[in-house]
Amino acid sequence: MPPMIEKTMPVLIAYTLVVLIWGTTPLAIIWSNGAGHFMVAVLWRMLLALLVALLVNGLLGRRLFDRPGAGKVYLIASLGIFPNMPLVYYSAQFIPSGLIAVIFSLSPFVTGVLSLFILKDNPFNRPRLCALALAVLGLAIIFRSQLAMDSGAAIGIVGILGSCLLFSTSSVLLKAQLTGVDAFNQTTGSLLFAMPGLLAFWWLAGAPAPIIATQAVAAIIYLALFGSLLGFTLFFFVLSRLSPSVVSLITLITPLLALTGGALLAGERLSAEALSGTLLVLLALVVYLDLMALVRRRLRF
Repeated sequence: MPPMIEKTMPVLIAYTLVVLIWGTTPLAIIWSNGAGHFMVAVLWRMLLALLVALLVNGLLGRRLFDRPGAGKVYLIASLGIFPNMPLVYYSAQFIPSGLIAVIFSLSPFVTGVLSLFILKDNPFNRPRLCALALAVLGLAIIFRSQLAMDSGAAIGIVGILGSCLLFSTSSVLLKAQLTGVDAFNQTTGSLLFAMPGLLAFWWLAGAPAPIIATQAVAAIIYLALFGSLLGFTLFFFVLSRLSPSVVSLITLITPLLALTGGALLAGERLSAEALSGTLLVLLALVVYLDLMALVRRRLRF
């Protein structure tokens, strides 16, 4: 195997796995809600992921707090788990899995706006402002179409938008932290810091017991080991090896995969109006991420 291919193969495999895992996560979340109360699915997923992560760290003799500022990084990263994940799971009861992925694909726009206000870094030029307007239009069309079918869909859409805001806030705040915490420790630490909030929220919900259903249990195990541990660790690995523009393609590919998986595996169907809104959102992502320029640069090589 040529040295260049041998060097890039692990990154390519990691990138492909991230796309597959993130593209199947929304449907797995909906299936895991079959365990009863949505907090049961969230808690058991994160608890299992944390126990496995701590076990791996213990076996390898790794320390979580091995450098100054690690705790602050874990606290910020934990926002992507609590209160983010309970919000995602609650919202998943009202809208299809493909739509969850489409709405969450708006995160680059939310991250851009937050970077402007938090980091004082303006990522918006004229094409990106047009892309933002296009994305808002697409979201409005999706919102109207789903509301016409089911009034409860508004709860799901607003909830996923709130989740997108929490995840993007965590990502932007992490950009300001230059502690060099590795990917697996960051995943483990964020799970550890989020656990008290998850346990408290589960208790306030009435400490519901799980309903043992094969599909739900399998989905929770998949989400714990792949969605939480492997997915985020591989994502941080890819992020450290590839340019942000290439990594950002993930946000465009995963909605397409989620829509396909929802249709084939769960019989989910979107109305023509919702599909048109989805296409506008994806087109806005193409413009915002400047994918045509990226393709042209790649073709030169």
